[in-house]
Amino acid sequence: MDRSPTPGDGIRFALGTLTVLPVRVTRWDRAAARAGMVCAPLAGVVVGLAAAAVGGVLLACGASALVAAVAAVATGAVLTRGLHLDGLADVADGLGSAKPADEALRIMKRSDIGPFGVVTLVFVLLAQIASVARLFAASWTVGAAAVVMSALVARGALTLASREGVAAARPEGLGAAVAGTVPRGTAWGVAVLVVAAAVVAGLAGPLAVFAVGAVLGLCAAELLLRHCVRRFGGVTGDVFGALAEVAATCALVVAAL
Repeated sequence: MDRSPTPGDGIRFALGTLTVLPVRVTRWDRAAARAGMVCAPLAGVVVGLAAAAVGGVLLACGASALVAAVAAVATGAVLTRGLHLDGLADVADGLGSAKPADEALRIMKRSDIGPFGVVTLVFVLLAQIASVARLFAASWTVGAAAVVMSALVARGALTLASREGVAAARPEGLGAAVAGTVPRGTAWGVAVLVVAAAVVAGLAGPLAVFAVGAVLGLCAAELLLRHCVRRFGGVTGDVFGALAEVAATCALVVAAL
């Protein structure tokens, strides 16, 4: 009988599947996937801290807030192999196609990006960069806290999307590996912790706005999740990527208000 996954197994699964960091995933079963998705927000903290650090170094070297924001957003994309952005584009193409679920899933699986995906990527990246630039212009600490908070919220949305009752749209892929693995109570508990962490991050700036940004980011991801489940019959790896980007973007835009 396989042993229960340790916290180390969960952290390795989260970092190994959600980041480009050279972390070896030692277990690839449902129990490890459950532990990994519970630990997903920790991967967000790692990505957010790295992105905030890059932006901070550029600001310290005299770069403008806009340049620092571009670098911070780019760092987050690099550390996730661009998979979340790719998933966002694929989901936009699938939803925009207005095709039946099977055909929409085939469209999402193609290697190319259609017009819906391109337009969505452009606007989402512009919103992220503009928001981070506004926050960095206020101060590095406010901008850094917001970057970390948004990355945390993005991965909190993945934990929620992995909860019991959310089916996989395909029998293979990351979506199938993690769908329905996290108990509902645990998933919502992680969401509460993510919002609490956003409040702590808000100590660097407007506390209430950060907390609202975290809540609205998770709500936006939940609305998209439910729409995708209705539209595709479940979740895929692309859907997870789209949820992360939508949650992060919403959190950043609200924080920048």
